[in-house]
Amino acid sequence: MHLEGYIEKIVFHNEENGYTVLSLSDADSGEEITCTGNLSFVNEGQFLSLEGEIVVHKNYGEQFNISSYESKQPDSPVAMEKYLGSGAIKGIGEALAARIVKKFGSDTFDIIDKAPEKLASVKGISEKKARAIAEQFAEKRQLRNATIYLQQYNIPMNLSVKIYKKYGEKMYQILDSNPYRLAEDIEGVGFKTADMIASSMGINADSEFRVKAGMSYALYEALKEGDCYQPLDIFVPRVAEMLHVTEDIVEVNLEKLSFDKDIVITGDEYSKRIYLSEIYYMERNVASMLFDLDIGFKVNEKDLGKQISNIEKKLGIELDDIQRNAVVQSVKNGILIITGGPGTGKTTTINAIIEVLKDEGMTVLLAAPTGRAAKRMTETSGYEAQTIHRLLEINANPEEEETGRRMRFTRDEMNPLECDVVIVDEMSMVDIYLFNALLKAIVPGMRLIMVGDANQLPSVGPGNVLKDMIKSGFCSCVRLERIFRQAAKSDIVQNAHKINHGEKPVFDNKSKDFFMLKRDDIRSCLGVVLTLAKDKIPNYVHANPYDIQVLAPMRKGELGVENLNKYLQESLNPKSHKKREYDFRGTLFREGDKIMQIKNDYLMEWRIVNKYKITIDEGAGIFNGDMGIIESIDEEGEYFTCVFDGNKEVIYPFSDLENITLAYAVTIHKSQGSEYPAVIMPILSGPPRLLNRNILYTAVTRAKKCVILVGRESTVMRMIETLDSQKRYSSLEERLREE
Repeated sequence: MHLEGYIEKIVFHNEENGYTVLSLSDADSGEEITCTGNLSFVNEGQFLSLEGEIVVHKNYGEQFNISSYESKQPDSPVAMEKYLGSGAIKGIGEALAARIVKKFGSDTFDIIDKAPEKLASVKGISEKKARAIAEQFAEKRQLRNATIYLQQYNIPMNLSVKIYKKYGEKMYQILDSNPYRLAEDIEGVGFKTADMIASSMGINADSEFRVKAGMSYALYEALKEGDCYQPLDIFVPRVAEMLHVTEDIVEVNLEKLSFDKDIVITGDEYSKRIYLSEIYYMERNVASMLFDLDIGFKVNEKDLGKQISNIEKKLGIELDDIQRNAVVQSVKNGILIITGGPGTGKTTTINAIIEVLKDEGMTVLLAAPTGRAAKRMTETSGYEAQTIHRLLEINANPEEEETGRRMRFTRDEMNPLECDVVIVDEMSMVDIYLFNALLKAIVPGMRLIMVGDANQLPSVGPGNVLKDMIKSGFCSCVRLERIFRQAAKSDIVQNAHKINHGEKPVFDNKSKDFFMLKRDDIRSCLGVVLTLAKDKIPNYVHANPYDIQVLAPMRKGELGVENLNKYLQESLNPKSHKKREYDFRGTLFREGDKIMQIKNDYLMEWRIVNKYKITIDEGAGIFNGDMGIIESIDEEGEYFTCVFDGNKEVIYPFSDLENITLAYAVTIHKSQGSEYPAVIMPILSGPPRLLNRNILYTAVTRAKKCVILVGRESTVMRMIETLDSQKRYSSLEERLREE
């Protein structure tokens, strides 16, 4: 049975599989008909040509069950007005749609498509708005065509939109030439999906093209796990299993990939390593650049000693011998590493170094890997700190935002930073990509001072930069080990050091800032966490409930971040008829929710407004780890208004919601570089790889005033006794020793 008409109303639409219930206005009779089926990308007002049959649903009666469909451009003024007024094109409502169609009639869509400047003759449309309408109109058509094209490969709509947004009209060419690029370039498209597309295009299972693509994909996946290389004896069986081919086929193609210069194979026959070429040469370049920077400077130590004493008086501090040595080394060396745990005086040492260097007439730039870490550095030093990405001036052209997997920066070897000293805090979070970019922008003669706790979790990206540099012993490294008197009063600091040394913390709950509440089941753990977060801890540490942070090692599971957020949301920001909600891929966002940005977005615009809603400041950049509140949800306009840092107002289109998450609870990995008044951590059980000393140590050191562990003491002790079993395959230490 054939049916044509325009969509009167979309009753239900599942973004994941495209299942849709809609009301169709029949083109011939005008009768409204309920239709159901899998439609990938449709809008109210859109004109459809449908094939299917009438079925009788036991609850909803007669429906038209769609077996196939084709989207057509509305060809009558009524259908055109309906489409434009449906909200499909932002900025056009029903009244404006009526004026446009009244003016141009059945030529409306041709005008928008081919002569959009004529739209400016309609009241309420400027030339700028006319161009914006035309751009949206073209993008909607192209996106609709792309999603329909991708349907043949069973790719759900949300991934289709991602693919099109990544490649644009180049999508078709890329799919024809190398469908495996999808797995490398687009989060959410795994190798299986790309392989399925390749198979449908006739690429054989044991073809050289497929095996090479599989090996490249496996190496990129290793990068995501933090590895810079893969041992041959691990890599070959893994790829063979993934591709369902023999190890011999993998080894033959491995040599071909090496011959093509895509990979580098090093080592002897007993310990061969496989690198992506760019990572192999990147590690070598980093080692070489570090040695170029590591030059000595002559100083008069007697005069410098007097200068340090004056700085102590100025700042009202008293440095110990190791801290004074760190200050001296910062003046004498081109490169210095300062490492130490909580309470060992890293911040005091940095502040003294800044003052001494400024007294010497040097310009000093401060940086950290994340926005929250940079903000904390600014607060503790009194000087502005930036993210490393901002310091290096990330390229603001969206089309040039990424080169392969690396960000493109304005500051590099051809356009270096203009300063005498760069001080980087939280160095444990810096991966090999970012470190390589930073070193390119620093020329010999400038000083680089790196500060961090080597016992924190390593970077999310590939490499083990801080630990490798310290182990190599290539430069001056000062270890701060003494816990200062004020910090020594904190059981958080004392127990953090015990954990780091593999010792049992004090669990007698006589402390004022470190508690272990023993519970043996999930229900009681959840109940305690909710009570603490909402009622007990905010008053205890004199903080807003939203400032209290629940941390968990894992995302999944009943005590994982995703489940904890649902319970905490209902406790701290319950459902109300006064609060609008929006469900995005299974996550319910509500006005008033606490959220976190989970990806650096340097182009995201923000503004600060006064009480009269007049803009008093504006800028760009929302960073991974930034916390905010959803102020309002506008479903008609398809955007959230969120506020970060208490005053930065940001507009999030629904298409960008994958970059935020509920943040009542966050993973310990995501908490790196942040500090909270109090931390609550449920620990009952979990994946062995996430129950280790580094994870626990990092969580405990995020708290300023109070730490509460909830769960089994035996699990806590197992974490303390377990060193991170996941070895990172990085070789910067060896490269530095070679240099």
